[in-house]
Amino acid sequence: MFAAVDLGSNSFRLHIGEPAGGRMHIVRTARDPIRLAAGLDSDNMLSEAAMRTAIRCLEDFRKILGEYHLDAVRVVATNTMRVARNADVLLPLAEQAIGYPIEIISGEEEGRLIYMGVSRAIDKPDERRIVVDIGGGSTEVITGTGAEITLVESFGIGTHPQTAAYFADGRINARAFDAAVTAARARFEDAAAQYHAQGWDAAYGSSGTMRAISEVIARNTIGDGTVSQASLHALRDILLELGHVDAFSLPGVKKERVPVMVGGLTVLIGVMQELKIPRLTAINAGLRLGVLSDLELRANHRDRRDAAIRACLRRFDVDPQRAMRTAGIAAAMYERLQPQGDNLHHYLAWSSMLHEVGLAVSMTGAHKHGAYIVENADLAGFTTREQRLMSTLVLGQKGNLRKIRESLGEPDLAKAVLALRLAVVFMHARADEDLAGLRLRLKGRVEIELPPDLLAKHPTLAPWFEKEEGFWNEIGLPFQVR
Repeated sequence: MFAAVDLGSNSFRLHIGEPAGGRMHIVRTARDPIRLAAGLDSDNMLSEAAMRTAIRCLEDFRKILGEYHLDAVRVVATNTMRVARNADVLLPLAEQAIGYPIEIISGEEEGRLIYMGVSRAIDKPDERRIVVDIGGGSTEVITGTGAEITLVESFGIGTHPQTAAYFADGRINARAFDAAVTAARARFEDAAAQYHAQGWDAAYGSSGTMRAISEVIARNTIGDGTVSQASLHALRDILLELGHVDAFSLPGVKKERVPVMVGGLTVLIGVMQELKIPRLTAINAGLRLGVLSDLELRANHRDRRDAAIRACLRRFDVDPQRAMRTAGIAAAMYERLQPQGDNLHHYLAWSSMLHEVGLAVSMTGAHKHGAYIVENADLAGFTTREQRLMSTLVLGQKGNLRKIRESLGEPDLAKAVLALRLAVVFMHARADEDLAGLRLRLKGRVEIELPPDLLAKHPTLAPWFEKEEGFWNEIGLPFQVR
């Protein structure tokens, strides 16, 4: 049984799911429309009131999670937490409130998870589709065939900024509405050709706003009763005739969601016009189902992050054999160092695989180039925090240790850095087949006991050890080789 918590810009939502018979059965849901994005000021700073509301909601969610025996829980935060300049203030308080780490995911990763959820719900392996998800702060547009994604983009436009910019006082007029649609079209204009090149047979809308618009249209027989461009313009005309969000009382949407729906409608019209989508189907699937499906994949040892590492190796033309050798040596060195926890093994392996990506930029300073690539590349399945950790390891693979001094205060991370540094050198010296008797210790000092004749067989190791002695001594950790 798995749990997914989505800290969205409009609402915080929770799903608890149990896979059975090839489907994910949702056994519990919870939603709190806290409108986090509304707590952002003009400098993208979250107000104290907004943060208090978020923490209260997460404390309530923690009580719900505590009622179930869960195999894995994943908490993801989206656009508002991505753009909030004081997210680092809220994050530790929020993690304490819910009792689990919170992952601030990229817009592209959000899009991938949304598509996974839609694909899981539809289960049509040959269908070419486009999925549009209009959230509170961003809009994700994804194309793919079956479960395979071909294009994913996140656009910085959502229901909250549209509503705040064009309908802040609740009034709706043609001039403001059309200006909002034009602004939305401008966001998607440059990407339109890419999406047209992909093509699709079916179009889906996956967000709550999309479902609300669909419900209003269907229940009130607006236009042709479907989410078509004609129906959306008919809904627009109704809103213009009413003139104010408070006057809207048609069944299908709660009163408090009407302003969100109006902002979302302008984005939906804009994206459908610009991408030439005549009609789409609203579907009750998306980010949370995608997160649950991803947790199930990890539980079955089918981690998307492994595929992302392999794709990155291909993209930067890294020799996979050298990458695998380095990862194997690093794992062996790390085990000899006897880490206290088991949470860094995967990250050390992935960092070892990627340690040479910087060569695609330049051999000089390759570890620095590699660290930048690892931290900033679009790696499917990885969070910003995970990529920052791997970037630290890649940066620390060689050279002085002052640049990562603060990170070395964590014992297991210091051991992972030492393991990778040793692995890189032993790989280059082709000494990995002669390390059976090597012993390592890192506790207040680095102690290395070499197998007999290792230096004689691999003489290039001696000058490297001399350099390492200076690097480790410089940060106050004596380095001893015998």
